[in-house]
Amino acid sequence: MARYNLLLPSMGESVSEATIVNWLKHPGEVVNTDDTIVEIATDKVDSEVPSPVTGKLIEQRFHKDQVVQVGDVLAVLEVEGEGTEETNLGNSDVIEEPISETSAVEPAIPGLEQLAENDELSQESSAKIVSGDTGRFYSPLVKNIAQEEGISLDELENIQGSGLEGRVTKQDLIDYLAARGQSSEEAPLAKQETHASNTGKIESSAASVASGKDEIIEMDRMRRLIAEHMVHSAQTAPHVCSFVEADVTNVVNWRNKVKDVFQNRENEKLTFTPIFIEAVVKALKDFPMVNVSVNGTQIIKKHAINIGMATALPSGNLIVPVIKNAKELSLTGITKAVNDLANRARNNKLKPDDTQGGTFTLTNIGSFGNIMGTPIINQPQVAILAVGAITKKPAVIETEFGDMIGIRHMMFLSLSYDHRVVDGALGGMFVKRVADYLEQWDVNRTI
Repeated sequence: MARYNLLLPSMGESVSEATIVNWLKHPGEVVNTDDTIVEIATDKVDSEVPSPVTGKLIEQRFHKDQVVQVGDVLAVLEVEGEGTEETNLGNSDVIEEPISETSAVEPAIPGLEQLAENDELSQESSAKIVSGDTGRFYSPLVKNIAQEEGISLDELENIQGSGLEGRVTKQDLIDYLAARGQSSEEAPLAKQETHASNTGKIESSAASVASGKDEIIEMDRMRRLIAEHMVHSAQTAPHVCSFVEADVTNVVNWRNKVKDVFQNRENEKLTFTPIFIEAVVKALKDFPMVNVSVNGTQIIKKHAINIGMATALPSGNLIVPVIKNAKELSLTGITKAVNDLANRARNNKLKPDDTQGGTFTLTNIGSFGNIMGTPIINQPQVAILAVGAITKKPAVIETEFGDMIGIRHMMFLSLSYDHRVVDGALGGMFVKRVADYLEQWDVNRTI
């Protein structure tokens, strides 16, 4: 029999570690290919680690609540094979000694390094805060921060979590601490402003102090991340916008003709978004200097065309999953990718890598009835396209017999771009090329 080392897989450029949430398989159990062995949690996305092989689990290398680095051996499986040599599909790493019950993985918390100065602090913090009556899971990182900041278990269990099954993440706790500190600062400030107003020195400000009827809503973790990302983008890139109105009558008529046949054949809905993405991909091939990023004074020209699609979540927040290598996909392939990512985004099933590596972003604001907008660039990209609502309008139609007025399906395209590297000419030609591909749509096209 041979041994197989199950590693913590890479989960994207910005993800280097994860916390063990729950072991679904235990030593002695038989594991089939694609069976989930362990649930893990990162700061952004909760996920599962399936087994790529069939065998018997003989060793768990980490305990629940421990932090694991990408590439670490999570578990060891006994698999069919000649000899007893340990293997990991070519990985020559040998299996180390099993962990002891008292060993601990020291957490790394950006900005809070003092919480992880030694293993003693990590163990002490984890021991003092345990799961409450609700059975809620708290990672070692959360326990350490709560212990250091003097947060009681009752207070911890009242914090709204954004992780899997309401799990409180590190960012949730940091956000809570920031909000608590802000509230404690605002109380004496309000008292001071009221006193000043009574003495006639300073007039009270309705904008700075909430009245008794106002509702104060604290931003959740995702909203805070979006806010920080948008502010960073606005401060980094000088935004310029160009607008084009496109006649998409051919696209509308073609989709109406083929959508039912397509759904019956592929069991997939054909929306307008894949059509817009295909036109964007074609235009990026024509204008590759829009498919770039900026690093200081360097322009990085991207080989792959990875299209991010802004997706509204039921919570009201926004996430941007990425269609990888879109230039290699047919319209059917793009449609399946769009539907898959959108469904998994709305059901909190995205993997960490699903939101990484985008080179251009499309946002369909027309789905909300908006005719145009000026979106903020998704850094480190240099352009984002907003497509507005398709509306019927009277328009001039040029024919070989002269001009005439007709009812057409019209749509605005709004391109925001980074003026550091994309000038008005390039930005304007690019968005016009996208419109051209949509206007020249072949109504006899098969899919």
